[in-house]
Amino acid sequence: MTVQEVIDKILKEMCGGSKADTACDILIIGDVGMKVKGIVSTFMVTVNVIKESIKLGANFIITHEPTWFNSFDKDDWCQEDEVYLVKKKLLEDNHIAVWRFHDHAHFGGTIDYIYEGVVSEFGWKGMEIPDSVASPCITPLAFEFPEAVILSDLVNFFKKNHDMKVVRIIGNPQMRVKRFALLIGGVSLGLGREVMPMELMNKFNLDLMVCGDITEWTTCEYINDAYQLGLNKAALMLGHERSEEPAMKWLTPWFQECVGEIPVTFIDAKEPFTYV
Repeated sequence: MTVQEVIDKILKEMCGGSKADTACDILIIGDVGMKVKGIVSTFMVTVNVIKESIKLGANFIITHEPTWFNSFDKDDWCQEDEVYLVKKKLLEDNHIAVWRFHDHAHFGGTIDYIYEGVVSEFGWKGMEIPDSVASPCITPLAFEFPEAVILSDLVNFFKKNHDMKVVRIIGNPQMRVKRFALLIGGVSLGLGREVMPMELMNKFNLDLMVCGDITEWTTCEYINDAYQLGLNKAALMLGHERSEEPAMKWLTPWFQECVGEIPVTFIDAKEPFTYV
């Protein structure tokens, strides 16, 4: 299969074909006619992901997030930038094509594959609270544990199972959590309505917000005030990368089914921070 054939097959099988309004999902670099020898699924094409792909002999990377450091992978601004030039050369010298699977993953099909993947990887499938949907999401955002859990136990779950050295929280580590929201990636910024997370918390009487990105004067301040008022409210911040990467792991068998015998491998882009 060629690069274009792989793209077309994935979009057909998973999304019913290409959608015109998915401007993010472009071939970022590479030749559409190149024969694909191996595929890598990842959250983001970091230099380490590229190097791991080379070791595997994979020449096609499917990434969820940008390669050129901005939302639409524009490179007109960085034609003389050292980081861009060296990274681009690494991809070109090793004949690696990169395709972004973002908007189609979220909005292109009948399910949000990123949310579905994260929920499945976290083991929270079946805990969704009906009707807890905010536009443009098509997936419930609020959940309920069968039995209340201790917030510090959730922290340990993420440290142990999702390779996190540090988990930031607001609230009492010993508080009990029954109902919570999962706002991965940029959803925790409100999907264009920055008060959406607070509205969701109030409407569904939630104890906890599990967040990707966070703005310190919106949801962060709201939950901190609630905590200081003695209310049973908390937030747990995963960051954008750790909150969405599990979906690209979950999607790897889906890609494999689409492309047949071409090997598909998941590579973890890993949390970008070092804690000192």
